[in-house]
Amino acid sequence: MATDLRALRKQVGQSIWLDNLSRTLIHDDILRRYIDEDGISGVTSNPSIFQKAIHSSPYYQEDLRQPADSAERLYERLVVDDLRKACDLLHPVYVETDGDDGWVSWEESPRLGQDEAATVTEAQRLRGLVRRDNLLIKVPATPAGIRAFATLIGRGVSVNVTLMFGLKHVRDVFAAYQKGMTRWVASGGDPRKVKAVASLFLSRVDTLVDQKLEAIGTSEALALRGKAAVAMAKSAYTIYQDVFHGKDFAALRSAGGRPQYLLWASTSTKNAAYPDLLYVEPLMGPQTINTLPDDTLLKLRDHGSLVARIEDDMAEARRTMAQLASLGIDMDGAVAEQLQVEGLAAFAKSFEEMLAEVARAMR
Repeated sequence: MATDLRALRKQVGQSIWLDNLSRTLIHDDILRRYIDEDGISGVTSNPSIFQKAIHSSPYYQEDLRQPADSAERLYERLVVDDLRKACDLLHPVYVETDGDDGWVSWEESPRLGQDEAATVTEAQRLRGLVRRDNLLIKVPATPAGIRAFATLIGRGVSVNVTLMFGLKHVRDVFAAYQKGMTRWVASGGDPRKVKAVASLFLSRVDTLVDQKLEAIGTSEALALRGKAAVAMAKSAYTIYQDVFHGKDFAALRSAGGRPQYLLWASTSTKNAAYPDLLYVEPLMGPQTINTLPDDTLLKLRDHGSLVARIEDDMAEARRTMAQLASLGIDMDGAVAEQLQVEGLAAFAKSFEEMLAEVARAMR
C-alpha cells in the first residue's frame, strides 16, 4: 500500500518540498497533484533544474522566440512566470500555516556568490520581479553570502541559505539569521513576515567522504562509509535545538521571530549500494524540511515509513563525527569547503549553459 505523505507534516512535523520546477510540472497539473495528493508544501529550484527544464520542456518554445534585451533577461522572464504560478499554487498552504510553509525558492546567479553587495542588491531585485509573499531567495553560504544573508533578513527579505556542507556553515548561518532578525525587529519590522531556511547538502558529503575513507582503507575507515552525511545532519539538528529553543533566541522568539528550519538537500542516494531513502527516513523530525527530487518522492510514497527518527542514535552520530576527525577527515574544513566550491562551480556551469541555449533560441 502506498504511503500517504500528507501525514508527515501532521504526525511528524516535517515538511516535504519538491526539488524541481518546470513549466511541464505546472502546465500538466503535476505540481498541483503533488500538493493535493502528497502534501508537498514547498518548491526548491536551482540553475541546474532550470537548465534541464528549459532544455526538455516543450512549453518554453514559443516564449523563447520572443524578443528580449539579453539571454539573461529572457531567462528571467521565463522562470518568473513559473515561479509566480508555483507561488500561487502553494499560497493556500502559506496562508493555512501562517507563513511557516508554502514557500518557493529561486536561486541567485552563481556569478554573485563571492560578492556581498551584489548579492544583496540582486536578492531585492529578484523579489521585486516575482512579487509574491511566499518567495525565498536562495543565497549561498559563502562568507560573502552569509554576510549578505544577515543584511537581507535585516531588511525583511526571506532567504533560503544554500550550499551548506558542514557544521561550521550551520553555526555561521544561524548566527547571521539572529543578527539580521535582531536588526529587523529593532527597525520596527514584523518578524512574522520573514522566513529563512538553512539548506544542508547531504549525498555529496558521503560521496567525497567515502572516497577519503576508501583511500585510508582500514577496517575502521571502511566501516564508516555512507554514515558521514546523516551523522552530520543529526549533529546539525542538535545545534538547531540549542540555538532556537535556547536562551539566545528567547527574546526574538517572544517577539514572534520564526526559527530558521534546517532543510535537507541533495537527498537522492548516489550510491546504489545504500538504501534509496538513506537521506530521508533517518532525518524525519519536527521543524525540518526535506526537499526531494521527483524520483525520491515517488520512492517515499511507494515504500517509505513516516516515523520521527531525527533524534534516534544521536550518540552514534557523535561517535561517527569523532571517528572521522580521528582519521584526519576535516568535515568542517577541507570537506565542506571543497564541496561548496564544487557546488558553486556546478551551478555556474549549468547557468552559463542555460544562457547559451537561450541565446541560441533567440537567433
